[in-house]
Amino acid sequence: MAKSKTIQFLKKYHKWPSLVLTILIILFSISGIIMNHRALFSSCEVNRKYLGSEYQYKNWNKAAVKSAIHLSDGSSLIYGNIGVWKSADSLNSFTDFNAGLPEGIDNRKLEKIIEIQKGELFAGTLFGLYQHKNSEWSKIDLPIKEERVVDFMEVGKDLYILTRSNLLKKTANTFEIVNIPASANYDGKTSLFKTLWEIHSGEAFGLFGKLFVDFIGLVFLFLCFSGIVYFLFPDWIKRIKKRGGAAKRKISFLKFNLKWHNHFGNWLIVFLILTTITGMFLRPPLLIPIAHSRVDKIPFTHLDNPNPLYDQLRRVLYDDELDRIMLATNEGIYYSDDLFATAPERYQNQPPISVMGVNVFEKLGEGQYLVGSFSGIFYWMPERNLIFDYISKRPHVPVRRMGPPIAAHPIAGYLKDKEGREIIFDYNLGAGNLSDDSGFVRMPTNIQESPMSLWNLCLEVHTGRIYQYIFGKLYILFIPIAGITILWVLIVGYLLYRKQRKGKVRSIK
Repeated sequence: MAKSKTIQFLKKYHKWPSLVLTILIILFSISGIIMNHRALFSSCEVNRKYLGSEYQYKNWNKAAVKSAIHLSDGSSLIYGNIGVWKSADSLNSFTDFNAGLPEGIDNRKLEKIIEIQKGELFAGTLFGLYQHKNSEWSKIDLPIKEERVVDFMEVGKDLYILTRSNLLKKTANTFEIVNIPASANYDGKTSLFKTLWEIHSGEAFGLFGKLFVDFIGLVFLFLCFSGIVYFLFPDWIKRIKKRGGAAKRKISFLKFNLKWHNHFGNWLIVFLILTTITGMFLRPPLLIPIAHSRVDKIPFTHLDNPNPLYDQLRRVLYDDELDRIMLATNEGIYYSDDLFATAPERYQNQPPISVMGVNVFEKLGEGQYLVGSFSGIFYWMPERNLIFDYISKRPHVPVRRMGPPIAAHPIAGYLKDKEGREIIFDYNLGAGNLSDDSGFVRMPTNIQESPMSLWNLCLEVHTGRIYQYIFGKLYILFIPIAGITILWVLIVGYLLYRKQRKGKVRSIK
């Protein structure tokens, strides 16, 4: 009797929570598979008019603009997640300047554009390095597998290209990889966040790992659909039998469906649980306590990379007055006075930097810099140990607090127009003029209607941000609650299967 009650309890609390979460798990699985292959889906995009107001461009928000560059011919280029647009009238009107870039807005997301002394124009994108020739962009192959170009600098007549893991020097016919020695504070470890991210996506184990995680996503889909079949078919079969119809094939299908529902859940339970747990810690609030934790690299994985700056580089800046190279990583800012002949040194006094990295890194004057990220924007004088909030103009006072790793003003971009007016781009609020009350040019309709990439839409679904329409600010709790419920469903389902299987073995004996 007790055994029967236990099974009934397990059935009840496996079935109903799983039915409630079925649609969400399906969306998690599909979005995760697409996100695992960004380049493959880079040409796919979604019209923003089908999305909520939160996903519409307004006043150049949503990282629409990273920065602008004023060219030697008198024109200007503004660029960011909207691609690149040319202006011949001091950023008052714009024409499309994306010719040559592949189709799909993901292929047109520009991190940086530079015009070197020779007059040549280069652009760094998510998927490679481009040069503007003969009125269009042409891709340049790099000698590394990594394609994402995040910044440039020109030292003398030499052009340097920064990717997320390497600094490259452009020579006449090829590129040289600049060896950057490990800094004195390098501990040989990696961030716990990065470790969980790469385990969750499978990237830690290369292409095989990503394909295996895709398979786990397909298993989640199968468990959802087979669970729906098991929920609906018994009543359907009863109605057919009651009418005197034949239900043999449907009964066979139901048994087949239940058999593989149980087998996949039993055989892969460890991987299903691991995928769920790692996903839970990639979003606040569970992200907050691990954001700055470091762990040993997992041997023989993608993470076990000899490059001490693997996937850490974000911005590079050459200060010609000090003859110094400054390197912004997602863990701090370093400098080198000998072009990395020796290990770079870390600045002791640093402005706050988001775990997502630096978005703005500009020289303002001798020993004076502007550093902006999702942690805010700061005026920084490292030699004098001074940091000011660039918006409030007040000294920055470090505050150690547990909370979202995003400031009141998450900074996505910055530019100076030809008149010297400073425009910052808040990710949420858009363009703000720091110099006067004249504001910034209104976002043209054709640019405002720029689509969202399918990858970014999947990111919104996968992280739960898209559900803030339903839950408001409480959407931040969606991922941990959904994760805990999925864990409950998996564990209870596994216990139910083992309990029923144990009972069948005993009855056979």
